Amino acid sequence: MVQLGSIFAVAAAMLAATLFSSVHKVEEGHIAVYYRGGALLKATSGPGFHLMLPFITTFKAVQNTLQTDEVKNVPCGTSGGVMIYFDRIEVVNFLVPNAVYDIVKNYTADYDKTLIFNKIHHELNQFCSVHTLQEVYIQLFDQIDEDLKLALQQDLTSMAPGLIIHAVRVTKPNIPETIRRNYELMESEKTKLLIAAQKQKVVEKEAETERKKALIEAEKVAQVAEIKFAQMIMEKETEKKISEIEDSAFLAREKARADAEFYTAQRVSEANQVKLSPEYLQLMRYQAIASNSKIYFGKDIPKMFMDLSHFVPSGKASEEVNVWPNKVREKASEAVDGL
Repeated sequence: MVQLGSIFAVAAAMLAATLFSSVHKVEEGHIAVYYRGGALLKATSGPGFHLMLPFITTFKAVQNTLQTDEVKNVPCGTSGGVMIYFDRIEVVNFLVPNAVYDIVKNYTADYDKTLIFNKIHHELNQFCSVHTLQEVYIQLFDQIDEDLKLALQQDLTSMAPGLIIHAVRVTKPNIPETIRRNYELMESEKTKLLIAAQKQKVVEKEAETERKKALIEAEKVAQVAEIKFAQMIMEKETEKKISEIEDSAFLAREKARADAEFYTAQRVSEANQVKLSPEYLQLMRYQAIASNSKIYFGKDIPKMFMDLSHFVPSGKASEEVNVWPNKVREKASEAVDGL
């Protein structure tokens, strides 16, 4: 009985070990590839728990999400013979799930060492060998990232389709100390030059601002003067129109007055032509004689004459009328009675 119990215990332990080694878990973002006797199997598995033959089949999880590979301390020789070192180069990449089997088959599960790390060393040295230290360190440094990305992706497209390079980040290289000091001095001088240039631009900008301000002020004064001049012209034109209206009104009034006076004189003349008949003139003459007669006395008292020249009608010479006063009165009385 004891031996039977021991055998049962051993069998249970072996069964548990077998089950434990056959069950495996694949994390999210990974794909499992399987090896049997060192040979890669075509079967792959996604995230989750899976079963495999214990002690015979093994697996490796290959990441197929975005990952960053760091390549450190990469030496690089420039065209001038100066050796520089890049402390860290980061390559952001991801593997398409459908390409996992082919890439692992061709380049093993550690494909990034062959396809990324070694290619970074190669491409970076190719770049440095055709450029000077000035170009690598300063002038073309901003282009290294893009150049490395394009070169890597071009090779990977033909060698390992499905491995995509998303971005490449390159840190500033380390250069010899003496050269670095010279560059720092050069940068300091450049900084001074930039400061001087900026000061000059500030002065120029201030002068430009003052010029524009003066121009704006002059334009404002000119516009105000133009407005005042236009206003003055309008006032003068208004005064001229008012004067023309007043002159027209005055002329009309004077013309109306002259016409009225002419009409009055004309009507008076017509009335006089009707009124000044011979009888009426005779009456007026006698009235004038009666009221304004002048009697002249000479040497002979019985003799006298009267000056009636201003009563005589135009065209006749003055006459001397010698009448007795009583005869004059009689004639006047008869004329009045005749009317």
